Amino acid sequence: MTDNTAPEPTTPAAPDAKAKDRVDWLGEIRSLAVMLLAVLAFHSFVAKPFYIPSISMMPNLLVGDRLVVSKFPYGWNWASVSFHLLPRADWRALADTPEYGDIVITVPRNRNEDLIKRVVALPGDRIALQEGQIILNGQPIRREIVPTVQLPAEEQLMCGDAVYQSHCYDAFAGYRTRLPSGREVYELPAYRETMPNGASFIVIDHVRQSLDNMAEVTVPAGHVFLMGDNRDHSADSRVALEESGLGGAVALSDVGGRAEFTTFSLNGSESWNPLSWWGALREGRAWRSLRPVHVPDGAK
Repeated sequence: MTDNTAPEPTTPAAPDAKAKDRVDWLGEIRSLAVMLLAVLAFHSFVAKPFYIPSISMMPNLLVGDRLVVSKFPYGWNWASVSFHLLPRADWRALADTPEYGDIVITVPRNRNEDLIKRVVALPGDRIALQEGQIILNGQPIRREIVPTVQLPAEEQLMCGDAVYQSHCYDAFAGYRTRLPSGREVYELPAYRETMPNGASFIVIDHVRQSLDNMAEVTVPAGHVFLMGDNRDHSADSRVALEESGLGGAVALSDVGGRAEFTTFSLNGSESWNPLSWWGALREGRAWRSLRPVHVPDGAK
């Protein structure tokens, strides 16, 4: 006798709860690695944030300014790669030359840190200094006295570079004043310099000192001569490597990018607590272009 009773359908086994909750660690690591590589690529080839730690670029950049540095204007090299992951070398890809007045970051030959300075002489130029005046290819650049610049009297930031902490306060003490509003500022003597291409910017030069005079030198091919806007407190191409300077003209293969604009600035009163950052913001310093203004030829 045949049994025509249909077999009862079997119920699929319930999925293993432990298997369902198991984390795909390999996939997570792979995703994290891709994300980190994307960030590194952006930092190295497009742009990266930068923090101003010293007074060498006053009045245009203050300690505590945060800014964006673009990586592509002059092509790419070992210094373009963020965190200095590549060994120092002289190769350049899609190379281009900075313009007079550009603010650039560079890595000194004897240490592994980024400095920020302004381009004042290009490859092949002859540059000298006489009483603070730049003499370029035998001709003094235009240098005009302008009204004093007012900078916030913030001691914790005015001497941000440890190199100058021993004397910086005394150097600026005579320029400290109180405005009718009650706010204390430094009123510093300033000049407007205009380069041969019309690039124009403000510099501070408040004392006579040895760096104001320099015998004429010729900038080698593939190099630029860099100076800080705070002429009396900048370790730049005028200063030897052993004195924390750049030791002369800088190879373009050591220039890692161009400063474009500020994003925000903190006055040093902030703490680790993010809630304190709002009160430490400096007014009027966000989203400021760092490209020099250009004065038409012959204009004053």
